[in-house]
Amino acid sequence: MIAEAGLVALWLAAALALLQFALGALALRTGREEAMLGIRRVAVAQGLLASVAMACLIAVFAASDMSVKLVVENSHSAKPMLYKIAGAWGNHEGSMLLWVTILGLAGGAVAMLEHRLEERTLAATLGAQALIAAGFYAFLLIASNPFARLWPAPADGLGLNPLLQDPGLAFHPPTLYIGYVGLSVAFSFAVGALVTRDVGAVFAKAMRPWVLGAWIFLTLGITAGSYWAYYELGWGGWWFWDPVENASLMPWLAATALLHSVTVLATRDGLRAWTVMLAVVAFSMSMIGTFLVRSGILTSVHAFAVDPTRGAFILALLLIYIGGALALFALRVGTVRQGTTFELLSREGGLVLNNLLLTVILGIVLIGTLYPLVAAGFGVQLSIGAPFFNKAAGPIALALVIAMAAGPLIRWRRDDGQAVLAQLTYPTAAACFSGAGLVVLAGWIGLLPLLGLALSAGLAVASVLPLVGRNLRRTPMFTWGMVVAHLGIAVSLAGMACDAAFTTERLVAVRPGEPVRVGPFSVTLVGIAPVLGENWSGLEGRLIATRDDDTMVLRPQQRFFANPPTTTSETAIRTMLDGQLYTVLGAADGQGRWQLRLWWKPWVTLIWLGGALIALGGALSLIGRVARDRRAALREIWA
Repeated sequence: MIAEAGLVALWLAAALALLQFALGALALRTGREEAMLGIRRVAVAQGLLASVAMACLIAVFAASDMSVKLVVENSHSAKPMLYKIAGAWGNHEGSMLLWVTILGLAGGAVAMLEHRLEERTLAATLGAQALIAAGFYAFLLIASNPFARLWPAPADGLGLNPLLQDPGLAFHPPTLYIGYVGLSVAFSFAVGALVTRDVGAVFAKAMRPWVLGAWIFLTLGITAGSYWAYYELGWGGWWFWDPVENASLMPWLAATALLHSVTVLATRDGLRAWTVMLAVVAFSMSMIGTFLVRSGILTSVHAFAVDPTRGAFILALLLIYIGGALALFALRVGTVRQGTTFELLSREGGLVLNNLLLTVILGIVLIGTLYPLVAAGFGVQLSIGAPFFNKAAGPIALALVIAMAAGPLIRWRRDDGQAVLAQLTYPTAAACFSGAGLVVLAGWIGLLPLLGLALSAGLAVASVLPLVGRNLRRTPMFTWGMVVAHLGIAVSLAGMACDAAFTTERLVAVRPGEPVRVGPFSVTLVGIAPVLGENWSGLEGRLIATRDDDTMVLRPQQRFFANPPTTTSETAIRTMLDGQLYTVLGAADGQGRWQLRLWWKPWVTLIWLGGALIALGGALSLIGRVARDRRAALREIWA
């Protein structure tokens, strides 16, 4: 009965989404207060019903109800409970239900919390959000029913992909989906403002927390996903430029540009049309990512292999939503007033340059991701990998770092060129000295890694300069957020450059007792022993690694899963202050030797530390903005 209850809740949520859209249209046409009150209540009820449906799906997975087709295809009674629960969204149907659940809850939150927008604009925004939700409800109910039954029920399920049987599954997809849904809310705000011709500072202030929240969760999701792939797949890299990795990167790039643009609109009433356009582009990127993952046109560890019919359904939704929004933008852009103007040499000008560079990188990633798919449609098989993306996007990204270092040091409206150069003295000196020091101490490490490390030093110095001369206790929290986020970019860039410049790799076949040298470590395979887990068996290597007087033990494994039958390599990684020793156990060669892949990766952990700092900076900024808006609202009430 739990599955039927979930399906009923899903149908009711879909019906309420249609009612919400109709009430939005009625409120726009008549301006009746009853319609406005009704749309708020319906939005909240829709979110609650979607949550009930998701809770029911989690319940049937937790109970291993093998009469539900989705449970049979993606679970097994012997799985640990964590993977039973996380397996509810570790598949196509379940992940789409989680997506629409977060979408419904976000719509309900907008309905309950948003009181700054003019009522007609809010009605249009909630109507647009309902239309998005209705499309995805239709997709679930028509093409991807997560509660479909099997009769007779099999004795047990096929199991979850062992590569997904990791705590990362409980964290990575939900954070990404929250980010995608945050962009859908920003899209709905933009559509609502276009419909009512209400593009201005108030609209931007209402939209900004959602953009900032989406950006924070996208940052966390991408950072966590990168580290998950890094330790789970055993290939030693942190980013592969896989098309599905790109599908999460593209919305983040667009959201970053949108975040800067909406800040200019909210604080300086500038970049009105650009902000609306970026809101449409950001949601477009999340929809394109959804299409790539679920259309069946990609073969990837990240992709859901589904039939092309479902991909066509999502493509139709993409064309309807994005095509409709672009048509609305074309019709109404003439009514969007210019807003406040500014000089080219100003913080606004720096943010425009920042956005243009982000857009160029977004275009490079989009072309590099889609071009092989288009070529395959014409019978031409080709692959675009890391060399293309690094060479095409790398120099633009370094130029973006320079713009990022300079932007916060420039005044709003207009500034003096010599004053800006004076502000950049210390960051420039830090970049030059660090670059020269690297050449002297480490020799030639490659142009891009050298520039990356030098510019990361300059950006680190520039990121903290906005705090110089301030009373730190009275410095607004959103200023601290900007400083921490930009510092996080510098830290991540340093980690990426160190990984490219200094990583040492060894692929060897050794007998027990034979030492192998990798970087500053001597690694010896002591022996191989059987090991047993909750739902797997395996072989575990025991490695002794020594550096100077420091000795450590690492235990990489080969695991064998019965449901489904799969062999995986489980890395053993030792993290130290100055880097990571990364080890992978391979197969035996029949002559008493075992394959080992060993990496010494100096300072690689800075990549993920920087990602955490970026998200922390976003959180500080969000808290600071929300707190300031609340104080302003209270002052208005008591004035």
